Amino acid sequence: MIPDEARDAPRTDVTTGEGTAQVRVIPAAGATAPRGTLLLGHGAGGSRDAADVLALGGLVEEGWTVVLVDQPWRVAGRRVASRPASLDLAWQDVMVALADPGWQETYAPLPRPWVVGGRSAGARVACRTSVAGAGPAVAAVVCLAFPLHPPGKPERSRAEELLLPLAAGLPTLVVQGTRDPFGGPEEIAAAVGSERERLTLVPVPGAHSPSRDLATVRAAVSDLLSALP
Repeated sequence: MIPDEARDAPRTDVTTGEGTAQVRVIPAAGATAPRGTLLLGHGAGGSRDAADVLALGGLVEEGWTVVLVDQPWRVAGRRVASRPASLDLAWQDVMVALADPGWQETYAPLPRPWVVGGRSAGARVACRTSVAGAGPAVAAVVCLAFPLHPPGKPERSRAEELLLPLAAGLPTLVVQGTRDPFGGPEEIAAAVGSERERLTLVPVPGAHSPSRDLATVRAAVSDLLSALP
């Protein structure tokens, strides 16, 4: 389920105001007509490449170019993630750099529409920056294991971040482990309230690393992308 292209794609440095980020571009496969570009960010800890993120590299078979983004703190080898504002600024700088025609001519074309997403902290970044107005317009948001709150602290909800793309009318997907200590599917549904009808929520087995059913993870994202105009 995890294509070699996702594991082995070369990293390209991208200069940001927060330090050097890196991207790996996995081009759409074969003669498939280009459908768009999916840009994915990582979480704040754990392995460098989570299985659920890597599995989405298989979407190149459906005409999507997949871009895996490493934040500057991770490229620098630090163990602790940067603060949210720094993560957002770096992500926006990467988006602007990759949208430049000169960059695409040198490295790889990145067809529109652009969909942004990530797992855990990367999902938060995608939600916050999707409506920030910096960089290219975003067509949809993909959240893998959205961390609704710290474990055991539901009062510290981050629902307002998830509500940002929903309130802006962006198609938004959350793939959430049924035993996620950062908030299970039922908590996600309750937290978005009246915006629930705008959200596609897909429960999968697992905790905060919903990788036990990679086929469902990929299918959920594929369905979202296929529904885009």
